[in-house]
Amino acid sequence: MSKVTFHGNPATLEGKFPSPGDKAPPFTLVNGKLENMDLTSFSGKKKVLTINPSYDTPVCAKAAREFNTRAATINDAVVLAISADLPFAQGRFCTAEGIEGVVPLSAFRSPTFAKDYGVLITDGPLAGLTARAVVVIDENDKVIYSELVGEIVNEPNYEAALASLR
Repeated sequence: MSKVTFHGNPATLEGKFPSPGDKAPPFTLVNGKLENMDLTSFSGKKKVLTINPSYDTPVCAKAAREFNTRAATINDAVVLAISADLPFAQGRFCTAEGIEGVVPLSAFRSPTFAKDYGVLITDGPLAGLTARAVVVIDENDKVIYSELVGEIVNEPNYEAALASLR
């Protein structure tokens, strides 16, 4: 169990956050067409999981925009923008922001994703949502980079995450 903060107030997380060298936990999330997408849907590619509480917040929105721009130059990788937002809200956000370089995925049907990735917030005002994190997974589904952002209102280290793909 890990702890992060939200505006300086402690928030407890449930589950084990993956570390480099770990096998990535399997997942099933929902895309904008309400189709289930799982880890095997992206077989053979490196995967950047940018996990955020909600794209209706400024930092989450900025993270999606940054990964959309920065990851455009990375071959053989896909950026998965994951939140608990409904696919309809994710679609509106991506359309309004011109985001086309990431795949928005919703955890709304997955009762286990947040816990399996160790980012489920269990107390405080964001209880039930995810902490901010980045997990980079290689083409063989091994974790090659992971960052659990200690203060939820801060941005992740984009450069370090994307450098792990090279």
